[in-house]
Amino acid sequence: MPVELVVPSVGESITEVEIGDWLKREGEPVERDEPLVVIETEKVTVELPAPVAGTITAMLKHKGDRANVGDVIGYMEADGKRGAAAGVVRAGNVAEVNPKAPVETTALEQPKQIDAKARPEIAPPATHREEQIVPMTPIRRRIAERLVEAQKTAALLTTFNEADMSAVIALRKLYWETFETKYGIKLGFMSFFVKASIEALKRFQAINAEIRGHDIVYRNYYDIGIAVGGGKGLVVPVLRNAERMSFAGIEKAIADFGQRAQANQLKVDELQGGTFTISDGGIYGSMLSTPIVNPPQSGVLGLHVIEDRPVARDGAVVIRPMMYLALTYDHRIVDGREAVTFLKHIKELIEEPARILLEV
Repeated sequence: MPVELVVPSVGESITEVEIGDWLKREGEPVERDEPLVVIETEKVTVELPAPVAGTITAMLKHKGDRANVGDVIGYMEADGKRGAAAGVVRAGNVAEVNPKAPVETTALEQPKQIDAKARPEIAPPATHREEQIVPMTPIRRRIAERLVEAQKTAALLTTFNEADMSAVIALRKLYWETFETKYGIKLGFMSFFVKASIEALKRFQAINAEIRGHDIVYRNYYDIGIAVGGGKGLVVPVLRNAERMSFAGIEKAIADFGQRAQANQLKVDELQGGTFTISDGGIYGSMLSTPIVNPPQSGVLGLHVIEDRPVARDGAVVIRPMMYLALTYDHRIVDGREAVTFLKHIKELIEEPARILLEV
């Protein structure tokens, strides 16, 4: 009996998916739990594993096709038998058994025959122009939708400041080896900004709140979203109850998010929720930018590249490692004075990191 390959549930609110690359060909033997096909959604990319050890006998959906959760997108034959390869014919989304049907050869199994006479002899001319049309992935479409939604539904405004990173750099240098030896992870800058943001959010609760209908929802917990570049685009996994996490816990969680984002292995529930977001464009060399709020959140902190710049200290010009900070906020719920003071407090905590530990 053919074994159905069914689109699994990949999240509470997701009903439709897009088929990505098939990782195996028809007729190719596979082991149980071996990845067969990539399934893309608006939030995550997952791999459908083989339910049994056997052979792929039919692919009903191909790359770029849409499918609903629960749809059959292909068939396998258990125990490596090839009999069903000739016994499965396509009829829309329905597969029927026909033992006399010829074995279908897929495009992957049919090498193209190139006519030597038709083959061009030199590179294309310098004026040759081409365009490549590629469908947007579900994640990219969702990113686009949410960015436009934020611009349409919120009154977004950005305020700027800058932080002298000397104290944090000195602290990291002092405890770099000890920290890594004890916790098995490097001490980065992000944990300082997560901690500083939480202390600032405790003082300015509106930036940790959201508008829900005609109400304002204030929270006494801090789920901090960390923007990371994934294989399919920018994703924002969330540090749940970040106020309870240590520096090492934050660094380990962020490193794990980054690795799994590149491999498209983040789970849907890790990308949901979040009360405030931090986006570090500095790792790509960004000097200054205006980050966009992730709805329904009310604020996002943008970090930028650290550069040595001349600054005035005690009447003298000195060179210090400086970072521009940007806070984009929803002006419907956050007043300008709150936003400016919030960002100024983060600056103060970063420039005197001992205040983070003392919570002052």
